[in-house]
Amino acid sequence: MLKVPFTDLGAMARETWPDIEIDFLDAVRNARYVGGAPVEQFEQDFARYCGTSHAVGVANGTDALQLTLQALEVGAGDEVIVPSNTFIATAAAVVRAGAVPVFVDVDPDSLLLTAEIVEAAVTPRTRAVMVVHLYGNMPDMDAIGAVTARAGIHLVEDAAQAHGAEWQGRRAGSFGIAGCFSFYPGKNLGAFGDAGAVVTSDAGLATRVRSLANHGRSSGAAHYEHLFVGTNSRLDTLQAIALSGKLARNEEWTEARIALATGYRDRLAGTAARLTTVAAPARHVYHLMVVRVPDRERVQKLLADREVQTGVHYPVPCHQQPPLMRYARTPLPVCERAAGEQLSLPLFPHMTTEQLDHVCAALTDALNEVTGR
Repeated sequence: MLKVPFTDLGAMARETWPDIEIDFLDAVRNARYVGGAPVEQFEQDFARYCGTSHAVGVANGTDALQLTLQALEVGAGDEVIVPSNTFIATAAAVVRAGAVPVFVDVDPDSLLLTAEIVEAAVTPRTRAVMVVHLYGNMPDMDAIGAVTARAGIHLVEDAAQAHGAEWQGRRAGSFGIAGCFSFYPGKNLGAFGDAGAVVTSDAGLATRVRSLANHGRSSGAAHYEHLFVGTNSRLDTLQAIALSGKLARNEEWTEARIALATGYRDRLAGTAARLTTVAAPARHVYHLMVVRVPDRERVQKLLADREVQTGVHYPVPCHQQPPLMRYARTPLPVCERAAGEQLSLPLFPHMTTEQLDHVCAALTDALNEVTGR
């Protein structure tokens, strides 16, 4: 029986390796592990890719979020609006920065924030909204940006799943005061380990993030002079080399993801699988191919019996996570219902049409079995 993995990171690494091998091994052999030209080059290229003036490499996506809030001086007593259907890192970064996450619900069809939801959640204590481009899809950033501008609050993009995603032709990360990215290996643009970045067109913000990520040092100060109480959250040289090799392929891989997602949508039309909507101005880059299904655990088991590996993103919304429950103010029915229905299907750039057909046939059969069709 054909086996379909959830993803295939090895295929991406093997494709990239011939172009980075010399630089990677040179850095290893010459002990060039921190900073240097490879990091600077990747930062320049990634900023250009996102349509921003600056990119600051950091250790991971969670740090990117927290460092951005700290650089914006969002902290004690401040509220940050956060959708509850996201990975816990979004909300955890707010708490770690000393602020209060205000959990809100999402649109029932796209599972994304809307301008109306954001506007209804703004209070005199609101300092920022963390817009999550969930699964690689972007909400109406023009409408949300108008709300944040009127309210005088910061718009921060959690773009950890949205490398290359677009709204009205503009890239993720270029709408807010900052965009925060993760390069965890499983991301569309993934490193060989943990890595992240903050992109912005605000030079002052970029300087503050860079300083906070480097023990509070200033670029012009002596090594042991510190302007802030910072942390150690730098992008490693080896990861920058790997990311540069993958960035050169990201558009090709993204188009492959979009083609596969279109295939999923065509093949699953008329089944009991519910797919999230994508607005016409958006370019969904499909970090994850998520469907909502009845009796998810049984469907997942039936797929596993057919050698189809799946995932669940995310089974528990943030406001129901034990360390965050104290911030929950009201029920969030859309997030709560979706958490029990969402199933992530295999999707990766090197996935074949045969694998796609097998997954869709297996899912259709599973859905027919659980619904009694």
